[in-house]
Amino acid sequence: MTRFALTVEFDGRPFMGWQRQDHGPSVQQAIEDAAFAVTGETVVVHAAGRTDAGVHGLGMRAHLDIAREITPFRLMEALNARLRPHPVAVLDCVGVADDWHARFSCLARHYEYRIVTRRAPLTWEKGLAWRIPAELDARAMHAAAQSLVGRHDFTTFRSAHCQSESPVKTLDRLDVSRDGDRLLVHASARSFLHHQVRSMVGCLGLVGQGKWSAEDLRDALEARDRARLGLNAPPDGLFFVRADYPGD
Repeated sequence: MTRFALTVEFDGRPFMGWQRQDHGPSVQQAIEDAAFAVTGETVVVHAAGRTDAGVHGLGMRAHLDIAREITPFRLMEALNARLRPHPVAVLDCVGVADDWHARFSCLARHYEYRIVTRRAPLTWEKGLAWRIPAELDARAMHAAAQSLVGRHDFTTFRSAHCQSESPVKTLDRLDVSRDGDRLLVHASARSFLHHQVRSMVGCLGLVGQGKWSAEDLRDALEARDRARLGLNAPPDGLFFVRADYPGD
């Protein structure tokens, strides 16, 4: 039995999320079905994180165990052939130690959220960014975001369906930058709560529009109350960028 680590890119629009679901297609199911078609083995694909419906992946890390003898390159090529026409691609495949785990060995996870500020509807970017038809103050958003960096109780920014044992997380980075009519929000932490990034971005969007102040954002954090959340941003603009592991 060999454990293979995969780096996976996917467009989340057709899927109910990463995790296998009874009520719709998932990225996990697409890869597991492809692995069965290649090897004849029923495998379970474990990922660095679970993404919601409509959330995308640029470099999701995952692993699976294969009994058949096959090289990493051959497995990658075969999986990609079987994954078509799903918008899922294996970018890299390497053999790893038996105790390497895509989720539990992960040291940090990095997300990017994309916002487009324009009145015109999105065309080819529809589903790939959050369109806000108003100007946003990126500097005010970035300054306010720094109050969320560090170790906090993020109950306000946590989905009611979150399965994490504790709402306390350490946020290592939350940066907002502008490129023309596009804003990028980068978030990094060892782990995140369900909807945490989308909830933080939604509230930062209110700050950018002048509807919330930096103090309002701090008050929402300190309230530790989901009812104090200003806005949960849509999944469209959220991308899982990469995961870090020992030895990377």
